Amino acid sequence: MPTLDDTRPMLTRRQALGLGVAGAAALDPSRAFAQAAAPGRKPNILWISCEDISPHLGCYGYPRAITPALDRFAEEGVRYTHAFTVAGVCAPSRSGIITGMYPTTLGTHHMRCQARLPDHVKCFPEYLRTEGYYCTNNVKTDYNFTPPGGAWHESSAQAHWRKRPKGAPFFSVFNFTLTHESRVEMRGAAHEKAVARLTASQRQDPSRLQLPPYYADTAETRRDWANVLELITALDYEVAGVLHQLEQDGLANDTIVFFWSDHGTGLPRAKRWLYDSGVRVPLLVRIPEGLRLAEQGRPGSVCTELVSLIDLAPTVLNLAGVPVPGHMQGRPFLGANLKPPRQYVYGARDRMDERYDIIRAVRDRRWRYVRNYENFKPYYQYMNTPEGGNTMRELRRLEAENNLPTAARRFMADRKPVEELYDVSADPHEIRNLAGSAAHRDVLERMRRAHLAWSDETRDLGMMPEGEIAVREEKLGSRWAILRQPGGPGLLARLRDTASLAGQGRASLPRMMSALRDADAGVRYWGAVGAGNARADSEAAVKALTAALKDESASVRVAAGRAMCLAGRAEQGLPVLTGILQSGAEWERLMAANALDELGETARPAAEILRAALKDANRYVARVVNRTLNVLEGTSREVR
Repeated sequence: MPTLDDTRPMLTRRQALGLGVAGAAALDPSRAFAQAAAPGRKPNILWISCEDISPHLGCYGYPRAITPALDRFAEEGVRYTHAFTVAGVCAPSRSGIITGMYPTTLGTHHMRCQARLPDHVKCFPEYLRTEGYYCTNNVKTDYNFTPPGGAWHESSAQAHWRKRPKGAPFFSVFNFTLTHESRVEMRGAAHEKAVARLTASQRQDPSRLQLPPYYADTAETRRDWANVLELITALDYEVAGVLHQLEQDGLANDTIVFFWSDHGTGLPRAKRWLYDSGVRVPLLVRIPEGLRLAEQGRPGSVCTELVSLIDLAPTVLNLAGVPVPGHMQGRPFLGANLKPPRQYVYGARDRMDERYDIIRAVRDRRWRYVRNYENFKPYYQYMNTPEGGNTMRELRRLEAENNLPTAARRFMADRKPVEELYDVSADPHEIRNLAGSAAHRDVLERMRRAHLAWSDETRDLGMMPEGEIAVREEKLGSRWAILRQPGGPGLLARLRDTASLAGQGRASLPRMMSALRDADAGVRYWGAVGAGNARADSEAAVKALTAALKDESASVRVAAGRAMCLAGRAEQGLPVLTGILQSGAEWERLMAANALDELGETARPAAEILRAALKDANRYVARVVNRTLNVLEGTSREVR
């Protein structure tokens, strides 16, 4: 089975050891501190970014990859073998890139939310602008917040460094969308148009490709995988075009160029997930000789240092000689005065489109740890976008036929393990969970500690229900401030501890009953969720949940309504859920819709109200209720 190799045979042994300065620092950290200062002139900096690709490039040794321009570019600079994003989907990932901060710290972790940034957090090009840089973005923002007017001189399809004032240094971004998930599923004329520049020898034969073991090996899946590779070749042409413009303008020797992707492959169990398939990305950097510090960016070098994409912002500032703000959580990996390399990179999954699923991950150079806080939910919750793709349809079809390969069956399960641990060096597809192995207990505990320490340090907002986040943002001015109020660390610990127990069933009921009496609505929410998971129907539990149906927090009322329905008291629970679906705030309505969808047949009396909600202004609400009605009524209408 092909994997993403860290080296290629064409590289020399010295290059394969990654003895560029960043890689050498992992062996001798003092080398990263003892470098001479860069030349005095400000470098131009160019980002070429793309969407939804893993390191499926020739320079990464991926079989059948056809990427001559990117391979040549890698030979001219440094190739990072362990680069990761913080989320397996675009908007949260890009919010981290543009701010240098974790989405879970800022409250930008839910897909297509609209957070308010605290006053001290800025889009990092603002700092470059104060130092005389001309900053352009062509064209995507997608940050889960509205970028301030000062973020860019121009952000449009016409934005270009060529519009800068004479003599001004520039920071320019060009983002290419042709590898996006939506393009992979195209067939016929639409796909042919996207790959029109490819020669016959650059087209892919689906029958010769090897699929990851967690996919159904069918003609449609193979065609999707062939499309992924052909679209990457089409992207290669686009990258070559931008690099050619730089050469034409005589700027190649004055410009540091980065190439990266926002997250992994746009297919199921990759995009949206926290495995390598979803968060490991290509990262290539070319630094002209006159702008290098020591051996940084030496042509053909390979760096095995762990890099997170939240490191991009402070790295650009560092290269430009701009002080890195203290609030940034990323760390520079190029330039002067580098700190020791990372020991870990971190990732988070929260609401993906219309479905909630709280997952956290930690990766070092060998191991990946995954913590499923909502283990009571299936791996593949039904989401409109991926379900419309050919690969997902094939997984569903073969599941119905009981004909899936073993690795694929695991990811169709209706529950997840609480913890996952993978030896990525031995198991690159991450399909053998070692969390229960006594021989790996020390590794598991170390990675778990790393996760908890990160959660505490970064004030992870993920355990706060989204409806409550919106309410508190209105009061405090930003989501960042929620866990920075007096008692914030203690609240975070209570939220996380209660969420951790909520999936343990009846064994956790005493703690859930206690949580229902907590002073904070977020903790009460998890108490009600846990009581529902336990199907709590004792007199004491019903009394506590009945009171929770009238809680001041709509999020708590949703969880209590769900719990009452699961305990066989739908006559009390359903009116609360349908009431919030009709008149709650947007994320409260979405939480109610998800609860009703989970209830299945129990939600049938609410069918008329569900049909009315098909017109909800929040398209995610409409998607969920549409799915609920399709199951209840045996229909197949679509809401996009």
